[in-house]
Amino acid sequence: MKQPLYPYLPVLLVDDEEAWLRSFSLTLRATGINNILTCQDSRQVKNIMAQQEIGTLVLDLTMPYLSGEELLPQIVQEQPEVPVIIITGLDLVDTAVKCMKLGAFDYYTKVSEDTRLIAGVKRAIDLGILRRENASLKKHVLEDCLDRPEAFAHIITHNKAMRSIFQYAEAISHTCEPVLITGDTGVGKELIARALHILSQRKGRLVPVNIAGLDENMFADTLFGHRKGAFTGADQARPGLIEQAAGGSLFLDEIGELQPASQVKLLRLLQEREYLPLGADLAKRTDCRMIFATQQNLEALQRAGNFRKDLFYRLRTHHIHIPPLQNRRDDLPLLVDYFADQAAQKLDRKKPNYPKELISLLATYDFPGNIRELQNMIFDAISQCPTNNLSMAYFKSYIYQRGDGDSGKDYASTQEGETPFKELARLPAMKEAGYLLAIEALNRAGGNQTIAAEMLGITRQALNWRLKQKDK
Repeated sequence: MKQPLYPYLPVLLVDDEEAWLRSFSLTLRATGINNILTCQDSRQVKNIMAQQEIGTLVLDLTMPYLSGEELLPQIVQEQPEVPVIIITGLDLVDTAVKCMKLGAFDYYTKVSEDTRLIAGVKRAIDLGILRRENASLKKHVLEDCLDRPEAFAHIITHNKAMRSIFQYAEAISHTCEPVLITGDTGVGKELIARALHILSQRKGRLVPVNIAGLDENMFADTLFGHRKGAFTGADQARPGLIEQAAGGSLFLDEIGELQPASQVKLLRLLQEREYLPLGADLAKRTDCRMIFATQQNLEALQRAGNFRKDLFYRLRTHHIHIPPLQNRRDDLPLLVDYFADQAAQKLDRKKPNYPKELISLLATYDFPGNIRELQNMIFDAISQCPTNNLSMAYFKSYIYQRGDGDSGKDYASTQEGETPFKELARLPAMKEAGYLLAIEALNRAGGNQTIAAEMLGITRQALNWRLKQKDK
């Protein structure tokens, strides 16, 4: 199998000595950095960089025709996102300081240890990725644009917070760094993962796997695969999901459930981009983009000692948090219409009509199951509806039953005798309290008095009476 290219954008080595170019190229390839271009003629550097995007430039200081000292300020000015490492045969402090002032990322002599040179190139690669991401994110935010809106076509929203997430996703789409997606159950974490994969334009496929409940051996076998004879019953070799995701993306859901021993293996995979199939002696490399998701608070798990600190920070190189549906109530009309149409198609029925008050009613509910709960609610309502007109009765029953179940949590306290008024310095008068309660119900009901009255368990006439008490 062809070895995957790393990094995404090539490292350009420029030196008039062919032997050094060949030697250092082999050294970099041995560490997994294999996307390399070489150039012996410094006059060709700007042409190469004009014809294709370069991630990192390693530039010899002393060359015929055009020296590195002449090229450096031109590259820094014209392509400031490209980190430039200066290489020289002489260890001169004044020259090093001058190069750094001109904008070089780092400065090494050719007699430096290979480990130092390699570490410097890796740092430059990371810096280049960060610079391009920041520039892309700045462009998207300032211009409020999406380059590829079709990648998000399967996500139904016109919410501003979600649009910001889309812009961020576009900005980080072409990096190899891991992405952590967090959010409550049912908010659509896998949909964002699919959008990231589409945006990356990777030729491989997206391979999703839920790792909740996988013990150490199952996790290793599922992800890394095994060789024939690796364990009892392993009659033939089986590739793991990482190999299946080659050239594509691997989506690991419920990462917060990962057991401690498996966390160590995942950390090595992220740091070294290598893994060992069960029963194998030689490590394999991977180029798949790794995307993780969880509904748990990883920071809290890490503080409690249940999640490795180093893995936690490695996972969240990029972090996307998806807001719950209760913070996206402006999306309710779009979502209700979409899910109603979807349910009608699945049930082979005509899309039903629904009263305009339905959106106001739904806006009063917190949706602990988020978008997935709304989808199931709409489907169940249409399944039970004998006519082509959805009744409010089903939705009122659904919401009020669950509201009653949560009433102890919402209004009662953990200590007997406490009330929601405990923190108030001054208690409102009875008329004032009734008026304020009526206003809050109206706000939650989107101005619909009928729904507001039902929320308070009173008639619409009684609600009107409460609203008139302010001026009396």
